[in-house]
Amino acid sequence: MTSLPDLIDTQIRANGPMSVASYMGLCLTHPAKGYYKGADPLGAGGDFITAPEISQMFGELIGFFFVNLWQQMGSPKAFTLLELGPGRGTLMADILRVACRAEGFRDSLDLRLFETNPTLIAEQNARLEPYDPKWVDSFDKIGAGPLFVVANEFFDALPIRQFVRGQTGWHERVVGLVDDRRAFGLSPTPIPNAALPDTVQDAPLHAVFEVALAGGEVMSRLAKNVSRLGGAILAIDYGYALSQTGETLQAVKNHAYADILAEPGEADLSAHVDFEALGNVARKAGLAVQPLVSQGEFLNRLGIGERAKALSAANPSAAAGIAAARTRLTAADQMGTLFKAFCAASPGLRPSGFSE
Repeated sequence: MTSLPDLIDTQIRANGPMSVASYMGLCLTHPAKGYYKGADPLGAGGDFITAPEISQMFGELIGFFFVNLWQQMGSPKAFTLLELGPGRGTLMADILRVACRAEGFRDSLDLRLFETNPTLIAEQNARLEPYDPKWVDSFDKIGAGPLFVVANEFFDALPIRQFVRGQTGWHERVVGLVDDRRAFGLSPTPIPNAALPDTVQDAPLHAVFEVALAGGEVMSRLAKNVSRLGGAILAIDYGYALSQTGETLQAVKNHAYADILAEPGEADLSAHVDFEALGNVARKAGLAVQPLVSQGEFLNRLGIGERAKALSAANPSAAAGIAAARTRLTAADQMGTLFKAFCAASPGLRPSGFSE
């Protein structure tokens, strides 16, 4: 069968250079050869490790977060909990282990998972089968009642477009071929200045601005459903609070940075999330957007310190590992500051962790 690199190169030869978004989409989600169609990318034997794999405390606190919102809404007898990109199912298993202790939560739950990786779907099923999960391929396929959404390191993996400030204005960055090797270049046609936010119009020469149209579309669909049904969207990811210039697209393989163009489909591609842009989309749909907080602030406010003490008391031999995990999740020089917690919810709800 034709390899993904050959498919991409053939498409470029036939149609000309492709946008960065098109390249990312093929690399990550090609139906047969995309990165997310391959083996399990998580853990020490994969390419990266996410917060739920570091400690059960992460998911347990998010379980409390959703129980609190569910109770604020009067403990509805039917609601949907949807996770985007559930990985191995670790996060949701930890969420539900805590959340289902609340009377009525389990009986009211309709669990939905958005996932495309067959290997991960099998692992999710193994962990979550007691909760009768349903896998969906659309953000519109949801059940009855309020909708709660959790997305940990999901938006960073959605395709972005890149624009570069040149002498004659902003030009889209594209992927083409130079001497039969993939290379970045610029579209010769500048885009209208009005197509980009006012905040970047005075950017210096060669500045890069990234636009996550796919992320905005996902947020729009989710927010419209939450606005109609009631509920909340919790997204935790690395990114920045305000729209700004800066190149953040990266490739990771075997826990190290890799060449973005060298091995299509063999490395994870991601970019920092523009949370201001996501917030603007959610507000337009009628949701209340909470002040963005760092992951460290969020977990500390939810009580990770107290949870760590309780786990250490119950498992004294694991105390050092529990303390190390807490530090990794919350410390400013590790995941605590780079990662942010974003929440858009029905007006009137008071999501835990977003205020003192």
